[in-house]
Amino acid sequence: MHRLGTAVPGRWLTGVVPTSDDVQRLAEQLIAELTPQQQQTFLAAVGADRSTALIENALRVPDPTVGTAPTRIRGFRVRLDLIGAKPPVWRRLELPGDLPLDRLHLVIQAAMGWLDGHLHRFRTGSDPRSPYFVTPFDVEEGEDGVLEAGVRLDQVLTGAGERLWYEYDFGDGWDHVLAVEAVLDAPPAEVRCTTGRMACPPEDCGGIWDYTELAAWVRGGCDPSSVPPPFEDAGHARDWLPLDWHPDRFDVDAANTALAAAVAAPVPVAGELAALREQLERVGNQALTQLLARSASHAAVEVSEADAARLIEPYAVLLDLIGDGVRLTSAGYLPPALVEQLAERTGVAGWWIGKANREDLTWPVAQLRDSARALGLVSVRKGRLAPTALAGRCRDRPLALWRHILSRLPVGRTEFDRQAGWLALAVVGSGIPAEDWEREIRNLLLGLGWRVQGSPSPDRVAVASPTLDVLEVLSGKTHRGRITGQDLAVAATARAVISSDP
Repeated sequence: MHRLGTAVPGRWLTGVVPTSDDVQRLAEQLIAELTPQQQQTFLAAVGADRSTALIENALRVPDPTVGTAPTRIRGFRVRLDLIGAKPPVWRRLELPGDLPLDRLHLVIQAAMGWLDGHLHRFRTGSDPRSPYFVTPFDVEEGEDGVLEAGVRLDQVLTGAGERLWYEYDFGDGWDHVLAVEAVLDAPPAEVRCTTGRMACPPEDCGGIWDYTELAAWVRGGCDPSSVPPPFEDAGHARDWLPLDWHPDRFDVDAANTALAAAVAAPVPVAGELAALREQLERVGNQALTQLLARSASHAAVEVSEADAARLIEPYAVLLDLIGDGVRLTSAGYLPPALVEQLAERTGVAGWWIGKANREDLTWPVAQLRDSARALGLVSVRKGRLAPTALAGRCRDRPLALWRHILSRLPVGRTEFDRQAGWLALAVVGSGIPAEDWEREIRNLLLGLGWRVQGSPSPDRVAVASPTLDVLEVLSGKTHRGRITGQDLAVAATARAVISSDP
């Protein structure tokens, strides 16, 4: 029990500290729902002033309990289940006890097959209101609490039967539970998956209920007469699904390959570009070195407040239109009316063929939203798209927003996205005309050995990357559909990212 009127250690349930007016309004609303006799009894017991303190304490979430790290490191055999999936989607894992929770997040992503493109949270209970560990994103949003990176697995789980909950993608709401099956005398030599069942649901498919319908449709042979929502036809649905995806397939070897990459010591950002240069030089390709030399030979270009405002205009329009937040459709898309406004104000409507009122059928709008999310400008929580705290602080300061974008480039977590991102920055920073960007990036990726799996063409490689998406938005692609020539401010942006990497 907590003494009435005493602040309870913890964080706000909503992740945003309510104002005194919010608390007072809620207190008055609750009291108004009581009968006159109940009001009199309540206020006599606690007093009018202390009733607001009671409301404040009710809105707080206590911090999770964290035990002392044991001196002897043991291992855990755990079962990871996707809650609500029928048939069950699960993995059995062997984990070291000293695994930090931020690394456990990467393990779960790899073992399940998620793409790590959304927010996540570890909780100590099944109720969404249970105590939870904060992530760096939560800290950016102004929350305090117990940071997941500073907590080991064996500080929250100690014995068989104990559980830890993990939520991924607050829009679709994928809830998982990690249950300890056995405590091992010694930690495993490596994180590994020993078995499992069923494929991971496709990313962004709408949550457990929409996944259930989609899986049933695929199991039934993709009947064109009964396509699950939000797809218009069977061809649309099949094109959207991951290649060869089937809900009943699971490959333990593929899971372990993904796990090995996930838990490998990350290459420091400062060394990524140097590693890329060395990799190309080993195969006799000097193209990247030449591009970097060309970037360095350009005179420095100052990006003014006016330049920054022009560059980030599409993101500023998006932030302006969503305001404090907007409810997404049941399929997770922007409302049609907002898509139309966004297409009109960013220039997409001027060249796009079609109504430009559906996000899933208007790729420039989808690209803008996705890149804004990758840059940490917007987030999705419980089906609502809202600006992040940082975007809220910078929305009227173009230069500050531009500098934030610099700090997030290159974008992406996979090896391909990181390498393709650095190559895009090198190409754009060198001053190569925009119409030649894709050709130059493709040649560099081919030099690094990237190919499209199963393609009959030996020189087929995907050029698109989250970083290139951002650079295209900054270059004004939403206004014209196709970018050509050179934009000194965009090239300066790319060079600024490269030069900040020692």
